Amino acid sequence: MEDFTLESPAFDHGDRIPEEYGYTKDNVNPPLEIDGVPDDAEALALIVDDPDAKEPAGKVWDHWVVWNVSPETETIPEDWQSDEATVGTNDWGERDYGGPNPPDGEHTYRFKLFALETTLELGSDAGADDLESAMDGHVLERTRLEGTYPA
Repeated sequence: MEDFTLESPAFDHGDRIPEEYGYTKDNVNPPLEIDGVPDDAEALALIVDDPDAKEPAGKVWDHWVVWNVSPETETIPEDWQSDEATVGTNDWGERDYGGPNPPDGEHTYRFKLFALETTLELGSDAGADDLESAMDGHVLERTRLEGTYPA
């Protein structure tokens, strides 16, 4: 069985995320490459968050919440807009990618990808907590890509 992986041609795991992907810069998602999706997956879900925001924001800050991505998806291009997937609400209050914007120095950002055994019925006003609750018991595999910001 092939490993379920998430990578980016823009940065390697653990490296700095290029500046243009920041909230106050171009504010577009970096390109992502997906490999090894389990054969029985019905959908993919993605949560991008900042666990280092707990101190300044009082919580893990959610930057991008996406579900019902086709399991056939191998590439999520830069500045991705998909009519097929559902984009939920991030902690900026937006239904879109919200790039890194650490208020207090370098933060680590997690791109968490989940292979699900089902599609999910959630309204687009749902956030990461709602998505995580809906995914409970339906996750076949998970993988993660991390990067730091500022560059």
